[in-house]
Amino acid sequence: MLVTIRLDVLICATIPMTLFADAATNSADEIIALKAEIAALKATTPSQSHAMMDVDYHFSNLWFAAQNENWPLAAFYLNETRSHLNWTVRLHPVRKLADGGDLDLAPILKSVEQGGLAQLKTAVERKDKKAFGVAYRETLSQCYACHQAAEKPYLRPHVPTGPATQIVDMQPK
Repeated sequence: MLVTIRLDVLICATIPMTLFADAATNSADEIIALKAEIAALKATTPSQSHAMMDVDYHFSNLWFAAQNENWPLAAFYLNETRSHLNWTVRLHPVRKLADGGDLDLAPILKSVEQGGLAQLKTAVERKDKKAFGVAYRETLSQCYACHQAAEKPYLRPHVPTGPATQIVDMQPK
């Protein structure tokens, strides 16, 4: 013989109703607290321009590491560039445009990763300084296309004239 027990009826019959009211109040308080915590976290999140300064630092140093044929260092700065570009898009995946529209940065990043950054990776792995220069300039063009799409055409990246860091020796061993 099968016996069916309705747990909702059983619970209601054995738990005082005041506990349900307390649970609802606690849940509402928790939701308020969580919303406040989310707002506080959003307020401490770096701006996209802050994250892009890290990209600038790593991408500039990448140029000088490759120019000095310090390929392990170039690989390091390339990986840091990729990592910080991804961080930038995670921080603010969508930019608001002047017309009220949205610019989804994820597809743009994917294009840069599959285009210029992939070419740079190949050039670094092959230790090909000439191919690196071509790929670096192509990546700069892709970066500028993103800046234009984001309504920031005045942010025109170019091949750096000096390394972003003075403390790291760009020369290979």
